[in-house]
Amino acid sequence: MQIRFKKSAKIFDIAITSVAGMLSVGIMLYGVGHFGLQEAWPELVLNMFYIACLVMIWMYFFNYRITTQQFNYWCSISVGITVLLRDILFPPPLAFYSLHLICLVLSVLLLYMLTYFYARKDWRSYTKRNLWSICIVDCLIATLYNYDIYIEPFNEYTNYMLTEIWIRPTITYGLVACFVTETKDQSTSPGR
Repeated sequence: MQIRFKKSAKIFDIAITSVAGMLSVGIMLYGVGHFGLQEAWPELVLNMFYIACLVMIWMYFFNYRITTQQFNYWCSISVGITVLLRDILFPPPLAFYSLHLICLVLSVLLLYMLTYFYARKDWRSYTKRNLWSICIVDCLIATLYNYDIYIEPFNEYTNYMLTEIWIRPTITYGLVACFVTETKDQSTSPGR
């Protein structure tokens, strides 16, 4: 099996993303077992989508049965579903309403960016700046959630929440790192 990327910096980016993502998902699965399915079932649902993204990143990295277009489409769908579920439909309670509104607006923007930049057929025409802006918006959302966690009292859920909010930005970084090296002249299969 041959790997898709040849530059050591790119291999390092994908490896770090995958290892950090797998450790974070493992911690969250432990949290689901610790707190019980009745209390932590939303985390289990989100983790299924995170695991799907991590598996697709590895398949893409090793050129294994996934085209660039399929990777593009299904990872966009998986990340978009997590944004929709965790940040828009079932947002966590935040200390301030203004903080909630900012996170909601950024989440809608992120969902729009994922749809616009990744799910379109001409995604190769977008610049590195366009792609990195997706990761930056996701990191801003996680930073605001992180801030909210620190201004509220600590409890037994705090460490798990701090881990969970950074899983998606880590995966988004990996997706962007994969796509940033794609160029217009490379050929892919058109199938999704």
